[in-house]
Amino acid sequence: MFEKAKWIKLPRSVLVGHGVVDELGEAVSELYLSGRPLIVSSPTPNEIAGDRVRAQFDDPATAVVESASFDAVEALIETAEAVEPGYLVALGGGKPIDTAKMAADHLGVGFVSVPTVASHDGIVSGRSSIPEGDTRHSVAADPPLAVVADTELLANAPWRLTTAGCADIISNYTAVKDWRLAQRLRNVEYSEYAGALAEMTAELLVQSADMIKPGLEESSWVVVKALVSSGVAMSIAGSSRPASGAEHLISHQLDRIAPGKALHGHQVGVASIMTEYLHDGEDGQWRAIRNALESLDAPTTAEGLGITEAELIEAFTGAHEIRDRYTILQGGISEEAAVEVASKTGVI
Repeated sequence: MFEKAKWIKLPRSVLVGHGVVDELGEAVSELYLSGRPLIVSSPTPNEIAGDRVRAQFDDPATAVVESASFDAVEALIETAEAVEPGYLVALGGGKPIDTAKMAADHLGVGFVSVPTVASHDGIVSGRSSIPEGDTRHSVAADPPLAVVADTELLANAPWRLTTAGCADIISNYTAVKDWRLAQRLRNVEYSEYAGALAEMTAELLVQSADMIKPGLEESSWVVVKALVSSGVAMSIAGSSRPASGAEHLISHQLDRIAPGKALHGHQVGVASIMTEYLHDGEDGQWRAIRNALESLDAPTTAEGLGITEAELIEAFTGAHEIRDRYTILQGGISEEAAVEVASKTGVI
């Protein structure tokens, strides 16, 4: 008897392009949502686009979050319970989107994602990344009902945030290889479709890296499409596997060892150079990954991340302790081998 079943939750609508933030109200109306909207933002995006968003709704409430944390999620839930919104609209980057995503899941209401920076694939995925002390948690939650990504706003965002988003997508190369390895050696469930989609997004950015430039809306168009595709891949897989492997474990360890020194996307980009070398050796794709990151002005070395070589090696050798996820680093890598890989790839 065939008894396999799966429930995949995806956004109903994705609207991308110039000036589409002013079409948010129309996009929401097509979702047939009811009740008062609660606009969740952080200070800068609220200042930049908050009034444009609020002008499209009747009697909207606003909550401004200063940071992404479990305390912030609890505070937002308390605010929402007082307002009794029919749905949430998350305007901004990772802080408001991840916070609103978890709060909406707890409240049992839908939310709409309105990214103002292209720094991560959480704009569409069914997972939130929430820091707690020196640890970052990946928490399952429903994906947004709709995504409205205005390329004009994205093009005007700080360039370093865009390059971090690009690096995060490029790291899908090694994440998918780790996923396949886990399937072969631990019989972990693998989705050919989700894996292929995640790889395609990485390939798209590697091939387009020299054409992605600051201030260009066409560049924002390419990047946000890749971020959406990566988020959809995770929804199809039902986990973060298509976009999170050993390179993310290294980044999470760096968050403990050298907190706040580099952006998450930049950390996984550098880590993916090393983990790609571990997978396929001298003839692997690590040079293509490094060259793409260089074209994007993203870091490719420990120095570029603002960390010491010792901190990177410590993260590399201790990454396998972060979580029970089978990767190329299962069982750990010796300090001597870590130094050799980092040296051969030019990371240190």
